[in-house]
Amino acid sequence: MSAPLVKVLHRLQELFQNVVAALETMILLPSLFRGLGRRRRKPFLGTHWHRRSLDSFVEEVDTLFSVPLSTSTMIDMSEKIRAQFRHCLQNSPVCMLPSYTTTLPTGSEKGTYLALDVGGSTFRVALIKLNGREEEMEIVRVSSRYIDNSVKLLEGTQFFDWMASGIDTMLKDVGADYGRGDVALPIGLSWSFPIDQTSISSGLVIHMGKGFHCSNGTVGQELGQLLIESCRKRNLNVQMAAIVNDSSAALLSRAYVDSKTRMSLILGTGTNMAIHFPVHDIGRSKFGVRPDGWFDYAKNVIINSEMSMFGGGVLPMTRWDDVLNRTHMRPDYQPLEYMITGRYLGEIVRLIIVEAVETASLFGGQLPHSMREPYSLDTSIVAFIEEDSSTSLSSSAAFLQKQHIFPATPSVDDLRFLRRVCQVVSRRAAAYLATGIHSMWCLLNEAEFPEQSSIANLLIKESPEVIVTESDTAKNVSIACDGTVINKYPGFRDTCQGYLDRLSAHSHPNSGSAIRLESAHESAILGAAVAVAVAVAEE
Repeated sequence: MSAPLVKVLHRLQELFQNVVAALETMILLPSLFRGLGRRRRKPFLGTHWHRRSLDSFVEEVDTLFSVPLSTSTMIDMSEKIRAQFRHCLQNSPVCMLPSYTTTLPTGSEKGTYLALDVGGSTFRVALIKLNGREEEMEIVRVSSRYIDNSVKLLEGTQFFDWMASGIDTMLKDVGADYGRGDVALPIGLSWSFPIDQTSISSGLVIHMGKGFHCSNGTVGQELGQLLIESCRKRNLNVQMAAIVNDSSAALLSRAYVDSKTRMSLILGTGTNMAIHFPVHDIGRSKFGVRPDGWFDYAKNVIINSEMSMFGGGVLPMTRWDDVLNRTHMRPDYQPLEYMITGRYLGEIVRLIIVEAVETASLFGGQLPHSMREPYSLDTSIVAFIEEDSSTSLSSSAAFLQKQHIFPATPSVDDLRFLRRVCQVVSRRAAAYLATGIHSMWCLLNEAEFPEQSSIANLLIKESPEVIVTESDTAKNVSIACDGTVINKYPGFRDTCQGYLDRLSAHSHPNSGSAIRLESAHESAILGAAVAVAVAVAEE
């Protein structure tokens, strides 16, 4: 074969490899190629595409995730999110939803109650004794049942019969007459599914989702009554006293021990917030049909904010966020959730890894096949790597290789790159969460102290060029926090608290640490019991 022909063949082979590499990158990272026809981009084929260093790449990642986190930018984002909150307070059918819980506990409530927590994978039954604010709430007995696929497939009343069997077993284990005496044992139910609530103790079943068949044949029926009827089959004397969602339960559980608790936060796989809010600032159409005289005594009500749905068009996104959003089954549906929760933090890091392998020879330019699958990098790995402060990062290497098979052991430089990426992704998540919380807190202050907001708005109208800070008049609040990310991700809550301190000091000078994030462990079952105590006290 002649030398010129060999050169031609080698050139064709190189060109073919370049095209394959480019096509693979386009499939994995379509956002990298957005706008190529609109503006010049640097070459991306062959060796040009692989010439960046890990150091330069991680600097770019750090910059993209950190630029929006200045105090002034976050204050501006907070104000824009607050405008979204205000709008949805008036007429949205899917968020800022008022519950039927109007009062918070005083801390003087006492009694023993049955608390149920029905989640996506676990059913818990507990007997809770409230002893007053000066003493800790007592979990007399608690049992937990895993909701496997066979349970999810139970249709209609069969699922409630299964719940009743768990209640019966737990009460028998207590060895007392709870649920079998002449006086009905009150139940508080923390229900982690949609429900058309009609009172503090009742609601109509709607489609459950998450693989559950329980709603088949029961849609439109009263949830509490379905459970009570199943309990009666076992001769249990119980009555439904309160139904709450997980965010309301968290708020109630913490408010029982801390009178400054006015808000709650759930941050784990997903996120949500609840807030005890003045009724007069909520659109009447949001309340649906309420009992006669309800508005005469209801001055405040717990709102289920569905905060995950806010922040669209306000919170800056990187190209990796854009890929995640555009390939999601519900693009743009939960903008905040896609950037701060345990379901998505690992995926954001994975998308960065994919690009780093393709463009900066991370892992020697070879991506484990298992990591090509969306959502294959669990957030627990991200948390582990971020917490590893050792020089060698050997623990991170071992943990990472347990989850994914690498052609070659990741180098220390690879692991340092990963740790820094994990740090900047989680830091932004904490900052964006703080922005949403601050926005909600300002909304509460606006409703509690409307005269101050009116003065500030008047000054802005008269002198638009003048920067007006909000009044120092602000309500100090504790926020009940539950969920694996806010309570267990290393350093996350402290980082979020730091941003909250900066934001509250900027918007309300001299307010001090006006917003405090406090753990609310076991909030679902404790909050369900407190909800019962509050409901009983109001009767």
